[in-house]
This record gives sequence, C-alpha cells and structure tokens, in this order.
Amino acid sequence: MTPLQPLLARSCGLLLLSTLAACALVDDPVARAMRKVTPYRIEVVQGNFVSKEQVQALRPGMTRNQVKEILGTPLIASVFHADRWDYAFTIQRKGTQPQQRKLSVFFQNDAFFRAEGDDLPSESEFAERLSVPEDRKKVPRLQATAQELDKFKSDAVSSSLPESAPDASLPRKTYPPLESPAR
Repeated sequence: MTPLQPLLARSCGLLLLSTLAACALVDDPVARAMRKVTPYRIEVVQGNFVSKEQVQALRPGMTRNQVKEILGTPLIASVFHADRWDYAFTIQRKGTQPQQRKLSVFFQNDAFFRAEGDDLPSESEFAERLSVPEDRKKVPRLQATAQELDKFKSDAVSSSLPESAPDASLPRKTYPPLESPAR
C-alpha cells in the first residue's frame, strides 16, 4: 500500500459526502409542490346527534322503546349500568371546530326518569355550525342609514342636473354627419 492511497480514499469520501450534501440544498420545484399538497382528511362522524328539541320531547314515564324512537339507538347501553343509556356524538370537519356532545338517559323500572349531559344545540344551530368555516370573514353591514341614503339622493340629483352653459370663448366642435345628405 502506498502512502497516497489512504489520502486518496479520504479525499474520495469527502467529495462524495459534499456532493450528497449539495443535493439537499438544490431547490426542486416538484419537491416544493409536494410539500404543499395535503392529504384528504375524511369527515369523521361518530355516534348519534341529539338535539335540544329531541331532549325536550322526552317525558317522565316513557318506555325505553319510546325513548329510542325519539333519540335513536344509544351508543352505549352497558350491562353494568342497565338503567342508563349514553349517547355521544363527535364530528370533525375540515374548516370547522370539532363538535362533541354527551347525553346520559336514566331509567327507573324501565321507564324514563331523567336526562343529563352537555348543553345541546338546536337542529338549526347544529346545521349552522357545520356549514360555517372557522376562518369566515366578518360580513359587512348591508343596510344604509337614513343619512347615507339622503347623501346618495343629493349626489344623484346634482349629477342629473344639466351643467352650466358652455363657455362662449371656447370654439364649438362640429362633427361630420353620420350619413350622406344625398339619401
């Protein structure tokens, strides 16, 4: 082995490493575009949505089947808590706040006794929260005050008035006729 071989091997190794490091610094437009692409996020809905109106329709003494007709099948009906049904609802949509609600329905002797849980939205409130993105801009006021309307009317009247008579010192412009007089 000659004394130059280890030096040559080290030089080749450093050259290879520096070349690979330089590749990381190259601005690749395809790679840049791929970093901006985000995967599709599926809308996740779990459980039963229970509205304020549905809970208000419950009356003490209703049977389990009547409660099930109003609220739907419970998400959790545990063997260990036979007198309790739990309804849970979560939804995650892109552009809106995640929503999560819980409701527990209690029975005594197989008859509805009481319900407790989160403050539930009405059906219209729930639908509005689904369709309104978080980053929605504030809607501008679309009504004019009486003063603004009066100003608009006065501006319209002044613009419709004929302008003052033309200045006599300026020469009048004449234009050739559009059609020949021979017709």
